[in-house]
Amino acid sequence: MRYIMIGAGAIGGSVGGRLAEAGHEVVLVARGAHHEALRDRGLTLITPDGTRTHRPPVVQNPADLGELRADDVLVLAVKTQDAEAALDAWATRPVAGGTTAAESLPLVCAQNGVESERMALRRFRHVYGMCVFLPATYVEPGTVSAAGAPRTGMLHIGRYPAGVDDTARRIAADLESAKLLAPVVADVMRWKYGKLLGNLANAVDALTGPVTEEDALVLVRRARAEGEAVLAAAGIAAVGEQEQRETRGDRVTLEPLPGVPRGGGSSWQSLSRGTGTIEADYLNGEIVLLGRLHGVPTPVNDVLRRLANEFARERREAGSMAVAELVALVEKG
Repeated sequence: MRYIMIGAGAIGGSVGGRLAEAGHEVVLVARGAHHEALRDRGLTLITPDGTRTHRPPVVQNPADLGELRADDVLVLAVKTQDAEAALDAWATRPVAGGTTAAESLPLVCAQNGVESERMALRRFRHVYGMCVFLPATYVEPGTVSAAGAPRTGMLHIGRYPAGVDDTARRIAADLESAKLLAPVVADVMRWKYGKLLGNLANAVDALTGPVTEEDALVLVRRARAEGEAVLAAAGIAAVGEQEQRETRGDRVTLEPLPGVPRGGGSSWQSLSRGTGTIEADYLNGEIVLLGRLHGVPTPVNDVLRRLANEFARERREAGSMAVAELVALVEKG
């Protein structure tokens, strides 16, 4: 199978780079300066086992690739706020044999949050969820760092809304050959909802920097408690922290990368690159939405969602808000 990484940032670049290194066919899709760097210099992937440069084909849009192949796998790795435009761009692309991507190709949603799968299923017949645990950073065009070792990451995969099939198993086998763990599960959304609860801390990290101060940790716990309450009210199952840790074990641990400064989470990276957008509407905002639907108050997540969007829109520096100021704004509501 050929893997088309729609969004070759931290996750798409790391997974695409590992697949290319293992001998699989990969196409990277990127825009702007990142596209230019990938085209001119290749993808530099920095991992605990070394730095490598991969030179798979790179395109800016579907038209650059021409007719798709029947064995293509589309991996959607853009941030959720960019997913709808990407899905629209790829869904109608012609596939050899007379079909379209939406009719015949598998599309894997490799993103935080739980909304992209719903967006995709409106357009694509064959949608797969992927719960991504892969500590990676992309802030410089052409370069991605991934600090997981001895495996680069753990990527649970399954059909959406539920189930498994041979395609999921084949994708998982390719990922496993590429220094990645890829459990095939029938309940992939349970894993993604569990990851969502952990990602509620992303906004705190993006606004104030590393979440180490006790007041910041308290905010994170409050945001998670709201998330757990709304999932319970909605009857949605989510993997707990203990099950996640036990499943990973010591197979994906973070190792310092020489010469690579500390990078924050995905939301911190968006602010650092000055993209003007952030995924908070689909992380903290998902909890706010469910809270409103089911009558559960979510004041902490509501403030975090609003402030993260303000930071992105105003292109404010990542981590530039004092924890005390954030706490005061949350208390004010």
